[in-house]
Amino acid sequence: MSFMQPFLNKFINFALEMDKLQQHIEAVIFSSEHPLSYKEIKDCLEKSMETKLKKKDFEHALQQLEKKYEGEDFAFEIVCIGGGYQFLTKGAYHNTIGTLLRQKANRRLSRAALETLSIIAYKQPCTKSEAEAIRGVSCDYSIQKLLEKELVAIQGRSEGPGRPLLYGTGEKFMNYFGLKSIGDLPKLKDFDTEENNTIGDAVPIMEAKDKEQTTELKSDEEKES
Repeated sequence: MSFMQPFLNKFINFALEMDKLQQHIEAVIFSSEHPLSYKEIKDCLEKSMETKLKKKDFEHALQQLEKKYEGEDFAFEIVCIGGGYQFLTKGAYHNTIGTLLRQKANRRLSRAALETLSIIAYKQPCTKSEAEAIRGVSCDYSIQKLLEKELVAIQGRSEGPGRPLLYGTGEKFMNYFGLKSIGDLPKLKDFDTEENNTIGDAVPIMEAKDKEQTTELKSDEEKES
C-alpha cells in the first residue's frame, strides 16, 4: 500500500463529509420561508446530526454552496439578506418573477401605507402622532395594516406625555424590500427634488380598501378616494 493512501483516504472522507454537510445546509435554507442566520443554520444542523460542527468546516461548506449557485446553470442563488441566508432568484429573472407575483397578488400596500412606512423607516423609533404630523392625516389604518404584515413593529413607549407607542421597521421589512440592512435605504438627499417634496404622489402599488373607520382626523381611506 502506498504511503500516500492514508492521506488520500482522509481527503476522500473529508470531501464526502463536506458534500453531505452542504446538502444539509442547502435543505435547511431551502425549506425556510425567511432568511436564516449563520447561528440558526449551525444550531439546527448540530441538533439534527447530533454532533458539534467545526466552525471552519461549516463556513467552508456554506461558502462552497454559495459558489455552487453562482453558476449560470441555476436561476436562483443563496443571498445574505436581512442578516440571514435565503434562496432568491437571480436578477436576470426578476421581470419574469415580478409578472407572476403581480398576477398572484390580491393585496398590496396602498399609497397611504407606503407613505406611513417610509416615515417610520427614516424616523424610527417614531410615534403615530409624529407620522400624522408629517402626513397631515390619521395613520391609524395604515399602521394597523403594516403591523399585520409585520413590516412595522412596536419598539416600546416614548418618554413624552401619555407615553405613546414607538414604532420601527418590523421583521419582514428588509426582506420585503430586498435590503441587507437599514443602512441600504436610499439617502434622503437622493429625494431632495422639487417633484418629490410633496407626500402623496402616485405609487404603482395599490391595495384593496377595507371599510374605513371614522376618526377625528381625515382618514387615509378618505384621502385616497
